[in-house]
Amino acid sequence: MPNMTKFPPTQGGWEKYEGNPVLGNAEIGTCFDVLVYPEYEGSLVPKNREAKPEEYRMYFSWRPQRSLAVVKSADGIAWSAPKIILGPNLASGWEDDINRNAVVEKDGALHLWYTGFAHQSRHCWIGYAVGTDDDHLVRIGNGPVLCPEQPWENFGVMNPCVLWDPCRGLFRMWYSAGETYEPNVICYAESADGVNWRKHRANPIFTADKRNVYEQDRIGGCQVLPYKGAFLMFYIGYEDIDTARICGAWSPDGISRWKRFDCNPIISPEPGKWDGDACYKPGVVFDKANDRWLLWYNGRNKHAEYIGLAIHRGEDLGINP
Repeated sequence: MPNMTKFPPTQGGWEKYEGNPVLGNAEIGTCFDVLVYPEYEGSLVPKNREAKPEEYRMYFSWRPQRSLAVVKSADGIAWSAPKIILGPNLASGWEDDINRNAVVEKDGALHLWYTGFAHQSRHCWIGYAVGTDDDHLVRIGNGPVLCPEQPWENFGVMNPCVLWDPCRGLFRMWYSAGETYEPNVICYAESADGVNWRKHRANPIFTADKRNVYEQDRIGGCQVLPYKGAFLMFYIGYEDIDTARICGAWSPDGISRWKRFDCNPIISPEPGKWDGDACYKPGVVFDKANDRWLLWYNGRNKHAEYIGLAIHRGEDLGINP
């Protein structure tokens, strides 16, 4: 068994919300892999306004429903009842389960990339849907827009994180790849239309550092944010297949020269608590009005998996992009 006490519950100025978890219970069931809107709103350039708390939306994977769902909140703590926005399509052959999504708002449309999982083959792919809002999403095409093709992509591509780059007129995607129970590496691709993707020749762009016990097994499940002309990445580090923590890194271009936070891991499990076995997939927003970072993540204790919140007061994360 791993020594869960070798890392404190939080480091680097992060604090877990004392009322965790903020979403999920025995009735709702497993909630995982969150994305919270809107501070950066899927763009490389933040909107020229303060984020309005009443606009917070959390997109998450709802395992009992095998679907993607959304909830809304005024404070990031109390959330509305879940609403399914995209469910499985058993006839497709590759969407038995739908989960792990990315969202971008662009030109009055909601663009959504998601992970489709096939039970029989145990493979997963990334699909694409577009709509005017959460209630009117329509799949684009009959198949996935990103497939596992390279040796390091193995059985699946999943966990897309997408940003729109207005200067280059491109969607930029960071995605996980490898095994389907938990991925192994993080890769990068670009697209002008959201459908046809060009994978980067340097893939995988981010891999586990075996010298760090907190990620010695593998890494995955990232969110990338533009920050001071550089890019922040919050990601999952796996000590082993069942023990996960949340870590951070930054890069000048979002592709190369990644530098891990000195304070990694920033969020770790607390034995005996709701997140006692693992802390997974971060969803991060900078709350400018209150000068703080908000980080939501799914924590697991045995088979129960819910969403919690961690807070970093002040913008300074102790890094120098």
